[in-house]
Order: sequence, then structure tokens, then C-alpha cells
Amino acid sequence: MPIKIQMGLPARETLENENIFVMDTMRAETQQIRPLQILILNLMPTKIATETQLARLLGNTPLQVELELMRTDTHEATHVSKDHMLTFYKTFSEIKDRTFDGMVITGAPVEHLAFEEVNYWEELCEIMEWSKTHVYSTFHICWGAQAALYYHYGIHKVPLKEKLFGVFEHTVTHKNPILFRGFDDVFLTPHSRHTSILKEEILNVPELKILAESEKAGIYAVSTNGGTQIFITGHSEYDTLTLDAEYRRDKNAGLPIHVPENYYPDDDDTKMPRNTWRSSAHLLYSNWLNYFVYQTTPYDLKMIPSIKQTIK
Repeated sequence: MPIKIQMGLPARETLENENIFVMDTMRAETQQIRPLQILILNLMPTKIATETQLARLLGNTPLQVELELMRTDTHEATHVSKDHMLTFYKTFSEIKDRTFDGMVITGAPVEHLAFEEVNYWEELCEIMEWSKTHVYSTFHICWGAQAALYYHYGIHKVPLKEKLFGVFEHTVTHKNPILFRGFDDVFLTPHSRHTSILKEEILNVPELKILAESEKAGIYAVSTNGGTQIFITGHSEYDTLTLDAEYRRDKNAGLPIHVPENYYPDDDDTKMPRNTWRSSAHLLYSNWLNYFVYQTTPYDLKMIPSIKQTIK
């Protein structure tokens, strides 16, 4: 089934070239289907790349998905044109009276700051609180996952001795979690971060369960009971060359950076990296949309606030 995105969004051409079914508003309205309403709070500086990455994964399922892009009022994007943001993004004040089947909160390059020092922290807290009653299932990525675990459960991020950077092996550690249904015994996912979360802090919160971990990268996936909140510490959405771009950016800037682990063949950065996580990334998002959004969200989205208040 198709993904419905706004006309003119740069992701559209990329997705169509990859044979992902993109539908316009006119055609969507002729189908007797209520599309899943998915909101993306895009905090990444590379807005267009992140839009495309997430739309690619959310559009590769049998479900019709309608994306809404949101930006913060309290931080102005500097890596994309104002026209792009004004054309394709809404602010929280514009959508806060709506309800959504699902929401994605991305990572952000602000790990060096304490959460309270981030200039849009208060607005993000308001959005995360709102999501508890106006979104059925929220999917948090990397820094977005750390921020949400801190806001909702008081779990702190801790600095790493050096940047966790590369593609790492993970295993499913919770018995038969449906978020990881169909996964291999070992699967690969990219990470790119300077901070982590402690397993013992997660274990101290009865509402949380650890679903998947990595010997090198630590906790990977955490969920609340019922999956109304999902926390993913890695970047399964990354394109093949995303880590390469980050590596060359930091290297050219003279910043301390090592070759991403398990990424370039023979760790040789003159060779083309191989994408070893694409299939697990598609399966992760497909499982989330199917089991935690489509199969559990009420048909009438106006019922979400009352239903969410009863979920423990």
C-alpha cells in the first residue's frame, strides 16, 4: 500500500525511483480506507535526508500511511531553506488539537548539552506530555529516545569514553517480543552517539522492558507494556552512506573520529561501504506499524485521549 506525502516534498522523487508507491491526495481520497496518521517530529539538521529515510521505511508496508511533518517553534532550522520548512512542516500549535495513530521523534545533535540546556527542551517536554494522550504509539530514536526516557522516567544519559560509531551486532533478549518478530538471531544496526543509558536504570522501572541489546552498543530497544512508547538507541533508518558522510565531515573538520566499525570493507575508508541493516530496518518499522499502531489504534482517532488514560 502507498504512503501519502505532500506534493513537492523532495522525498517523493527518491521514493518513486525506488519503486515505493507514493499516493497523492486525490487518489487517496477515492479509496475506502482510513490511512494511518503518522506524525514525525524531525529534530535532525539534515531534514530532507531524514524525511526520505523515514518515509522509505514507513511506506514499505501493506498499510496506507499519511505523514505529517512537525517542527519546533523554539528552534529555527539552519541546514534547510525556510521555504521548505514553511511549505512542508507544521508547528506544534498547529496540530496539538489533533490525534495520531503513531508518532516518530527523531534524534538530534545535542548530546553535548544537558537536556535542560537544549533551547527547545521546554517545548519538547510539552510535546512528549501531549503525546501521552494524543498519540497511540510513539517511536523515539537515538537522542529522542534518551530525552523521552529522561522526561517520562527520570533515566539519565551517561557520556561514553569515545564516540560509539559504526554498525554493531544485536540480539533479541526479551522472550518473543512482537516488535522483533521475524528477526534473525543476530541483526545489525548503525549507531552514532557520544552517550548511552544504563541497563540498571531501565531495570529499576517496572513499566519498561528491554527488548534487544548489543554487547558493544549496549541497550538497543526498550518498550512500555503494550508498546505505547518505543525507545530505539540506534539509527536503523540510516542510508548506506550516512555514516560515511558523518565520518568525512568530522575528519575534515579535524575532530577526533575513528573509522566507523564494521562498516567499510576491511575498515578501508576508500572502499564503498555495504548496507548490512536494510532488511532489519524495514522489518522493525513494519512490525511497529502493524502490531503497535494498526492493530491497536481505535478507528475513531478522537477516542485516543480517553483510551490512553486507561493504559498503564
